[in-house]
Amino acid sequence: MRPLALLCGLRLALALEVYTNSWAVRIPGGASEAGRIARKQHFSYLGPIFEGSDYYHLQHRGVTKKSFNPHRGQQLLLKKEPRVHWFEQQTLKRRKRRFVSVVPTDPWFYKQWYMNNDVSPDLNVLSAWSTGYTGKGVVVTVLDDGIEKDHPDLVNNYDSKASYDFNGNDPDPQPRYSPSNENRHGTRCAGEVAGVANNGICGTGIAYNAKIGGVRMLDGIITDIIEAKSLSLKPQHIHIYSASWGPEDDGKTVDGPGILAMEAFYRGTANGREGLGSLFVWASGNGGFHYDNCNCDGYTNSIYTLSVGSTTERGEVPWYSEACASILTTTYSSGVKNERQIVTTDVRHRCTDRHTGTSASAPLAAAIIALALEANPALTWRDMQHLVVRSSNVALLKADDWVLNGVGRKVSHHYGYGLLDANIMVNLAKKWETVRPQRRCLIRVISSPQTIATHLVVHRNVTACAGTPNSIRSLEHVQARITLSYSRRGDLEISLTSPMGTKSVLVDVRPYDTSTKGYRDWSFMSTHSWDEDPQGVWSLELRNKGDYNNNECITHCRGLACPR
Repeated sequence: MRPLALLCGLRLALALEVYTNSWAVRIPGGASEAGRIARKQHFSYLGPIFEGSDYYHLQHRGVTKKSFNPHRGQQLLLKKEPRVHWFEQQTLKRRKRRFVSVVPTDPWFYKQWYMNNDVSPDLNVLSAWSTGYTGKGVVVTVLDDGIEKDHPDLVNNYDSKASYDFNGNDPDPQPRYSPSNENRHGTRCAGEVAGVANNGICGTGIAYNAKIGGVRMLDGIITDIIEAKSLSLKPQHIHIYSASWGPEDDGKTVDGPGILAMEAFYRGTANGREGLGSLFVWASGNGGFHYDNCNCDGYTNSIYTLSVGSTTERGEVPWYSEACASILTTTYSSGVKNERQIVTTDVRHRCTDRHTGTSASAPLAAAIIALALEANPALTWRDMQHLVVRSSNVALLKADDWVLNGVGRKVSHHYGYGLLDANIMVNLAKKWETVRPQRRCLIRVISSPQTIATHLVVHRNVTACAGTPNSIRSLEHVQARITLSYSRRGDLEISLTSPMGTKSVLVDVRPYDTSTKGYRDWSFMSTHSWDEDPQGVWSLELRNKGDYNNNECITHCRGLACPR
């Protein structure tokens, strides 16, 4: 869909960028030409960003590592080089590990309730194991703050080829230790996937015969280059990338991957796994306390990632969980203080039963996907998303927004298509036939600026490119690409209704989002119309729902979540 332009009370709001001494450049002609230009302009040549690409990483030791101002002189020198087709001085990215800082009082359980029939339904892992699938032959890498590769419950499954330290620029992803053990996140996620079975240590990973790697990329300066290199590490060796991080979950940030990280997602799905496509599994986010919406996170909101939400052992929406239309599936995690959490490996060769948040949910889904990939190694990245949709079910998940979409599937903004079932997934995977090639149909909805006060509805009769090579009869992802300005961005609810009557809330009200910047060429995504026929009337609706006095709510709730 083409940009929707709205003008109302526009004011400028500036955010300070922090510039580094790294540059990304695109130089056709190979590594020798890139090296020549680097030497000529007194840069250090740090190699290609992607294997076999024209994108290179340059660094200038004469430029300060952190500055609020771009280096105009170096920009001008690069601009004058005819062989440099594109360049960008790298800026710092704000990325947070998606863990929840909860210190429970529960006793140590040593039981993985979410996969051992202690709750009903669980993730149905025992049934998947009984058919012989344990992740053998599948490589999973955790993109995080490192992985304790010598942990006794990981060492036998550790894969050095699937690991790297982009913070320290060396092959060893061992986490940096500190008194508070803040760099434990990646090790905890890794144990959920591939903790070794039958060795008397900690618990068992769901894909306990898979190989596990770790990328240390969150414990230091984070740039677009570092993210892109992490997302594109060994794409012919690594099958699944599991990530439990993203922009600030503060209810007011709208941010996503930069140019290079977006390129990494595209290249991974187009070329990874010998053309079948790399699989990117992503935690949906922990901004529920701030009424954040994961469609304002360009990583979970991407068609190339498989976004995973959380539910508690009681089938309730966790207090930290974000809702959005791009969530595809759900696995278990923690709830309130007296509810159980996730058992896994911990740093310093320890174990923990205190892994929490959507950070804990995404690796469980990555591990189940590894079982399905063992059952059918020929699955493409889109096949896997189809399988996830069909292997998720409402179960006992409680939410007030469950609806039946146009093809009869129940779907929720909190849970996607429901709780993931490992046994259903491996059984479907064994007999799955590859979907047809992806088609994209682009439709201009609004081409001239519109003005909105409190409500705007736009209807468009869509043929879905019928009669052209891009004709679509069965939907997967729907994206609404919107540009708007508004006096208070967080007051807007934007929704999209399909011809078959399925309403997707593209972004809900965010009381803490007081930005006047609006949305600039932002692609909102929904999976709620999966398999529907797109032909017919689509309705895009924008509504101001901030009339309940956001400021009063935020001021007087005194640390408690404001009621809706």
